[in-house]
Formats: sequence, structure tokens, C-alpha cells
Amino acid sequence: MAILKIARMGHPVLMQKCRPVADPGAPDIRRLVADMMQTMEDAPGVGLAAPQVYQPLRLFVFRVPPGRETQDPDDIPLPNSVLINPEVELLGDERALGWEGCLSIPDLRAAVPRATRIRYRGSDCDGNVIERQVTGFHARIVQHEYDHLDGILYPMRMTDFRHFGFTSELDRAGADR
Repeated sequence: MAILKIARMGHPVLMQKCRPVADPGAPDIRRLVADMMQTMEDAPGVGLAAPQVYQPLRLFVFRVPPGRETQDPDDIPLPNSVLINPEVELLGDERALGWEGCLSIPDLRAAVPRATRIRYRGSDCDGNVIERQVTGFHARIVQHEYDHLDGILYPMRMTDFRHFGFTSELDRAGADR
């Protein structure tokens, strides 16, 4: 396995709609997924989409660390996972602001509105169908990574730029309160 180089904001691969993965079990896809998981862990991050490692393919890896979930039974911790050719359905009209960052936009964070409840479906490298209904942090991660597959970066989802800044400054401002 290898640590992959992460594309930075402004690179064309981050701004394009990705193509479907023809064969989720192909050796090159399995290798890409393993390398992406190692890269995500090394970063450390909670998600990484294929275009972030210069691969315009519809897949991403993610995890929901324990302690990030809410009291909702649909917001569950999840070990390293992959979603290949995912589909995401927003459930209901409820939206919530939550702080997000991105490995492709280092050192910045923003409050981004996202659906609080989603259903997603995709497959893993063995062709097993993965389908879940989730909420909270789990739902936010999936929406963020899914956006990457359509060339959307989190600042494009923002509605209030007063909640956008350098992580170090936002941390200092929070400590001053």
C-alpha cells in the first residue's frame, strides 16, 4: 500500500464530474481503495474521494470514528468503508450547519448546511450492495465525499461566509469565548 498525493483546490480533476467504475473488483480498483484508505488514515481524515487522488472515478472511502455520532440510532460509528458508484438521497427538508474541512483545501474550515438525514447506496470491491439510512456526522461525511464526485467542493455549498476561515484562527476565536 502507498500514501497517495492529494489534489489541491484549483486542480481540474476536483472540478469535474467523475465517471462510473466499470468493475469494482478489478485489481487496480482494489489497489486504489487500499491506498486511499491508508492515505485517509495517514492524513488523518474521515473521508477521501477518488478525484482527490487524481482519479476521476465515482468512489470514495470514509469512516465514522466512535464519539462523533449523536444520540440518533441512525448515526452510527463505522470502520473504514468504501462506496463505489454511490447514490445519495436526501430525506426530508431539515438542514443543519456543521463545520467541515477538506484534505484538498488544507488549513481552512467552514460551516456548511447539509441534510440531517440521508439514504445512500453503492457497492464495495466484492460487489456487495451497501445501503444505509443515516443521520448526523455520518450523513455529513457521505454528502461531502459524494459532492467531490460531481466536482463540488464544500465552499460551493456555503450560505454564510462569516463562518469560513483558517482553522488556527477559528480555534483561537473559539478559545477566546
